[in-house]
Amino acid sequence: MTAFGKLIRTTAFRLTLAYLFIFALFAASLLGYFAWNTRRLINDQITTTVDGEMDELSELFARRGLRGIVFAIENRALRPGANLYLITTPAGQSIAGNVASLEPGVMASSGWSETAYRRLDDPDSSGHRALVRVSQLSSGFRLLIGHDLEERRRLFGIVANAAQWSVLIVVVLGLGGGIFVARRVLRRIDAMTGTTQRIMSGDLSGRLPVGRSGDELDRLAENLNAMLERIEALMMGLKEVSDNIAHDLKTPLTRLRNRAEDALATAGNEAEYRAALERTIEESDGLIRTFNALLMIARAESGQARDNMAEFDAADVAQGIHELYEPLAEDSGLTLAVSTDHAPMHGNRELISQALANLVENAIKYGQPPLLPQPANGGAAEGRDLREILIEARRDGDRVLLSVTDHGPGIPEADRKHAVERFVRLEASRTLPGSGLGLSLASAVATLHGGELRLGDAAPGLRATLALPAGTGEGLAIQTSNVPQKTA
Repeated sequence: MTAFGKLIRTTAFRLTLAYLFIFALFAASLLGYFAWNTRRLINDQITTTVDGEMDELSELFARRGLRGIVFAIENRALRPGANLYLITTPAGQSIAGNVASLEPGVMASSGWSETAYRRLDDPDSSGHRALVRVSQLSSGFRLLIGHDLEERRRLFGIVANAAQWSVLIVVVLGLGGGIFVARRVLRRIDAMTGTTQRIMSGDLSGRLPVGRSGDELDRLAENLNAMLERIEALMMGLKEVSDNIAHDLKTPLTRLRNRAEDALATAGNEAEYRAALERTIEESDGLIRTFNALLMIARAESGQARDNMAEFDAADVAQGIHELYEPLAEDSGLTLAVSTDHAPMHGNRELISQALANLVENAIKYGQPPLLPQPANGGAAEGRDLREILIEARRDGDRVLLSVTDHGPGIPEADRKHAVERFVRLEASRTLPGSGLGLSLASAVATLHGGELRLGDAAPGLRATLALPAGTGEGLAIQTSNVPQKTA
């Protein structure tokens, strides 16, 4: 396709042609309306003048008779630029006036008409037209008074000529402006197309050019760039997940196979076979939990869980998680406490429960306080019980905060951004069981709901907070909290 062919097929050029047609039609209509009003104004002036003379001459005929009106008509006909005058007998013979000829039938009927004429004093006036009025006098005499329409014709010609040139100028300037706009838009679209072709060829780092005008194309490019950044991040995440799955799941799968092979080789009775099977089942459950966590993260990041969102109270979720994990915390030598206020929100209750459960599990697993000298009163330091894990649910402005605070070693600030990635396990936690997906799921759930996962310092320890948009509380669902899966 040629460059001109691409140009005339652009939306900008077609829109320019459409606006050009509408504007030309509007301009022509405006000039036509102006010409029509000019014509009407001239006709009104003529009729007013002729009506005045007709009344005056009719009154003169009534007072002074035929001789008086003939004398007045002959005097008026001699004036420069005089109107048309003609008085005839009942038989139609001319008595006085400056009209040599008229179209047939003009004098036969009274009233207004437009006719061609020829003046007695101007033989070259043949073909001119005039607006005339015929009135019947007493005794059958007829009087004609008219005015030449040459002035109206010239003025209409001037307007028509101006209209032609105006429409021509509008068309030329409109086409020129359309070509300019279309070329400018086409250059930007071609630049965007080139970038998208590079992206489709595999270069996900490409971004659409953004100008400084801030127009709709710039806004579109900014939004598409944001989408491309999100796609690039997801693709990188997918690659990292694939690599991590291949690396992190290879060890448990190998261990699973080795145990089964060892059982076949060494087990000598039913009890040993049963013990080997139980260890195999336990290892399989860990793998299933890991895959379930990956599926839940994918579900959250893809937005599929938005279909199951409803109004509920985050305080109920916190209370349910407290009841579920309190025995586990006690078995680990920790105290699980809860503090809640009314905090209505709109979201997927199951996923938010799972995310909060992951934060509690991490706190129980990794939040053991350091071995410090404990006071004799039972372990309080600076007014706080370092073995306590606190679950909180409260509303803060337009946000609902679900937080879990422990007093363990915490996460260094430099590692907090890295800690929410899939399969990431920091050095301090590598000796403990887990898959490194708990914080990843919590972060994905927070992003799904338009919120974020915040990792802060509890001095000592870690405060993990789900900051989510608050709801209205209307139609609050009354239901029990779903039992979450243990993923990390």
